[in-house]
Amino acid sequence: MQIAIVGGGIVGLATARLAAREHPGAHVVVLEKEGAVGRHQTGRNSGVVHAGLYYAPGSLKARLCRRGAELLRTFCSERGLPYEQCGKLVVALDERELDRLDALEQRALANGVPGLRRLDAAGLRAIEPHAAGLAALHSPTTATTDFGVVAAALAAEVAALGGVVRCGAEVTRVRTTTVELADGSELRSDRTIVCAGLHADRLARRSGEPAEPRIVPFRGEYWRLRPARAELVRGLIYPVPDPALPFLGVHLSRGIDGVVSIGPNAILALAREGYHRTTLSARDAVETLAWPGTRLLLRRHWRAGAGEVVRSASKAAFMRAARRYVPALEVRDAIRGPAGVRAQAVDRDGTLVDDFRLGGDGRVVWVRNAPSPGATSSLAIAEELIGRLGL
Repeated sequence: MQIAIVGGGIVGLATARLAAREHPGAHVVVLEKEGAVGRHQTGRNSGVVHAGLYYAPGSLKARLCRRGAELLRTFCSERGLPYEQCGKLVVALDERELDRLDALEQRALANGVPGLRRLDAAGLRAIEPHAAGLAALHSPTTATTDFGVVAAALAAEVAALGGVVRCGAEVTRVRTTTVELADGSELRSDRTIVCAGLHADRLARRSGEPAEPRIVPFRGEYWRLRPARAELVRGLIYPVPDPALPFLGVHLSRGIDGVVSIGPNAILALAREGYHRTTLSARDAVETLAWPGTRLLLRRHWRAGAGEVVRSASKAAFMRAARRYVPALEVRDAIRGPAGVRAQAVDRDGTLVDDFRLGGDGRVVWVRNAPSPGATSSLAIAEELIGRLGL
């Protein structure tokens, strides 16, 4: 039996590893279009291992994030991979945010987030001396890692278990028993799992799957604190999410390497792999803007979108947003960091697909939406996907 995994990001690699472990008689092949694994969302994120605070109780995100975080912690510990429980503060800046903080606390408790504590202003400053705020939730088990390193370890285990990771192998269509590649060749497959990330919807449409949801790419831009100012942030400082807005907002994160990132914002990208402001793909841009869901989303959230554009264009505006949480920050403290692109699924009515969306069963299984906390949840998503193969 041959099992094909389309996509060499962390979700695809975690799934391939589990397939090889649970079905040792099978030949597992990972097909990745890039020259190496983990080149896109896996290698271009903040490295945060989420504890499960934000997600609707009972959702796939809530369940798989909690399970995935535990599996990931064990995986890293057993292999000596970088992993640090630095903790996270979700900070309410004023009285208006306290009700939302209350609601978030109830959601996190319903999800079983371990060690959660409510802090007053003095309590939050005992953890982050330079932070501002009236109150906070402290999640001590929120951690950081290097998901690129984790992906490389997963790929190595796939090979050690007898599987194959084929880079430079772009898939153009998935059929019931074959996978077609861009070079004109075909690979026979008894079971296929598609984890195509930024190109999930395109590959699905070419393969006769439903046309929606569509992937709408959002570029997330980061600034980084200069090393001499990195002591201003000990762990992770996050805003209280506003349920009326589509994204979380600017936050501060100390990475596993000690570098403090500020951001990201969320700007509609004009290329699915548009990691630079000047990157433009006419095909990607036209396809994104032609999707009715994109236009409805932008119309609904134009004020928030305008704010993101201002912060993208102005370092001073970006830093003003960060200074609300760490008042000692100055504009000159930051240098530009790398950017990532989030593969966000959007329905035709302009609704952001909030939960993970998995489709198919039996011979072909599809991942149609797995943004954050997709990397945190990757080992648990793998369990879910393998369970749908019907083997």
